[in-house]
Amino acid sequence: MLTLNDVVPEAAERYRSLPVLGSHVEDFIPWMSARGYRETTLYGMLIMLPRIDRWLREHGVERLAEIDPAILSQCWKAFVRRKGQPSAVVGALREFLAARGLVQPEQPKALTPSEQLAGAYGRHLETARGLCRDTIDNHARTVVRLLNHIGYDDDPARLKALSANDIEGFIRLRAPHLRRSSMQVMIGELRGFLRFVSTWFEAPAGLENRIDTPRIYTQEQLPRALPWDTVQALLESIDRSSPRRLRDYTMLFLAATYGLRVGEVVALTLDDINWRQGQLKIVQEKTRSQLVLPLTDQAGSVILDYLRKARPSGVDSRRLFISNRAPIQPLARSAVTAAFERHAKRSGLKIPFAGAHCLRHSYAVHLLRKGVSLKLIGDLLGHRSAGSTCVYLRLATEDLRQVPLPVPKEPSASNREVQP
Repeated sequence: MLTLNDVVPEAAERYRSLPVLGSHVEDFIPWMSARGYRETTLYGMLIMLPRIDRWLREHGVERLAEIDPAILSQCWKAFVRRKGQPSAVVGALREFLAARGLVQPEQPKALTPSEQLAGAYGRHLETARGLCRDTIDNHARTVVRLLNHIGYDDDPARLKALSANDIEGFIRLRAPHLRRSSMQVMIGELRGFLRFVSTWFEAPAGLENRIDTPRIYTQEQLPRALPWDTVQALLESIDRSSPRRLRDYTMLFLAATYGLRVGEVVALTLDDINWRQGQLKIVQEKTRSQLVLPLTDQAGSVILDYLRKARPSGVDSRRLFISNRAPIQPLARSAVTAAFERHAKRSGLKIPFAGAHCLRHSYAVHLLRKGVSLKLIGDLLGHRSAGSTCVYLRLATEDLRQVPLPVPKEPSASNREVQP
């Protein structure tokens, strides 16, 4: 861990003598070093501190105890887009001071009436319908858009006067940005919200029955699946010589080997790996239920190789997958998608799908062609109903060709019976 003397051995006293920030510079550098920042980056941050300290004093801050979230926000805005990125240093200072309890975290902004109503609806979806957080967030976004469209924040009484024309106007506004399937999902979200507000907020009843929805046929689109040879070729094409690429390989390998969703990959923790019993615990993203899968020898070797060579050391988080660049922190879902798209492009393979979710579909079809029963495939994927698993039957086109009976041939002219 680097210290102030390590970064600027000859000028350390200069930074310690800064009127406002000098008393905590000694602690700031090791704190940033522990988050993965390199010596050159820390040096670049240090040379920005005198400018920031001077700005604070010019705006009435004489002691560190006088700093509050509001003045830090003003300081960040003053330096944003300046040469040398001093605003990034202000942001790091804000996090450091909050972590040390030297400044109170910035209070969240007051919610607008639209956000308050969307929050109430979200709590209803969680308690009454048991929806997962991602689905609730999708509903909330649609609700806020609708309420903004009708001007609910300016006049909450607009909800009581809501009409079918208002709903139709909102759908027309959103339609150019959505496909038919996405449009159907949005209309389903609108119908649920309209039922809720008609029950609890005196909105007109029955509006949900006056919304037309695009016609979507059951299973009209095939799941996105790649040939298993293509999946294996994609994994083999990944160069594992650097920590970042080894991490990418491990994430995609687990997604393909166990059919994991991207959220389930990044949610894995060190505690989910039971080395003694050879088990891997998965917390399912949609149902929040636990699924225990066998930890194969190959999967164990891949994870162990990643832990030894690629996972940053000295990290407090128990998450399995951690960023390799500062700030060191657990990866988000988008990291798996970005890794898939990056290596799919580099591989030169014909992969028409964007997003790592196609690996889950590919895994299901691979098991199906291996003769694994639908019940077992559903258990491995964590499906609640057999109908969710049966979707993958439609992808086994080569197997389905063996099922239909031969088409009867037209009888020859000599064998035709002459009709009286």
